[in-house]
Amino acid sequence: MTTANPTKVIFIHGLWLHSTAWQPWVDLFNKNGFDAVAPGWPNEPATVAAARNNPGLVANIGIDDITAHYERIIRDLDEAPVVIGHSFGGLITQKLAGMGLTRAAVAIDPAQIKGVKPLPFAQLRSGLPALGNPANKKRAVSLTEKQFRYGFGNAISEEESSQLFNRWTIPSPARPLFEAASANFSAKSPAKVNTANNTRGPLLLVSGQMDHTVPDVVTRAAFKLYGDSTAVTELKQFADRGHSLTVDSGWKAIADYSLEWLARQGVRGTTSQQTA
Repeated sequence: MTTANPTKVIFIHGLWLHSTAWQPWVDLFNKNGFDAVAPGWPNEPATVAAARNNPGLVANIGIDDITAHYERIIRDLDEAPVVIGHSFGGLITQKLAGMGLTRAAVAIDPAQIKGVKPLPFAQLRSGLPALGNPANKKRAVSLTEKQFRYGFGNAISEEESSQLFNRWTIPSPARPLFEAASANFSAKSPAKVNTANNTRGPLLLVSGQMDHTVPDVVTRAAFKLYGDSTAVTELKQFADRGHSLTVDSGWKAIADYSLEWLARQGVRGTTSQQTA
């Protein structure tokens, strides 16, 4: 007989947003026949409140730690999943794709990988809450509402930015920012991605062209690094969107496009499997 097995989807968040911010995406993908989950980073408490009350739990966690955490989750599955990540979650998504662990991958406003050279002022300013003090490398750092407004909420109303800040923000380890900032000066940088992998699943890079934290030029530069790979790699730009594009009132346009793109790659909510 033939049974339908839901395609697994793993969502990976970035700095300063809790994993539960993905819940609308999880619900939408599940409604479309996928089996979607949004596991937190290593040691991340299950709720926003608990994460705010225990910032030290995630202090000094780096890119390799986060990647290994999600690699273990994936290797426990029966089949390679779709992986969708935002910001540093987008960097981790690319690493997992480069390792051949994804059926398909979507990296949304992904943090810069090794080899990306543009460093716009807006990106530097967005990273200053962590990078401004070298001692922060081993600490968990929080954003102020004003910093969130500049880095995430610049393309939405001040009222909505404030609501998102109060609902979803948590302290996050600063170490990944330091590692990404020094990536081009380190031969063994944890921000290095195997962009030349020809056998990986398809990859979509998504850019919000009003993003301050990961400006469009950074995502375009990452896209060019995949030029030597014959695997499917595509870039989608949203002209009026900032770094909050996965959680603000326009999130569904990004999610719907991701679903449509996956369908074009032959990846849908259920797969057929022959059983005896």
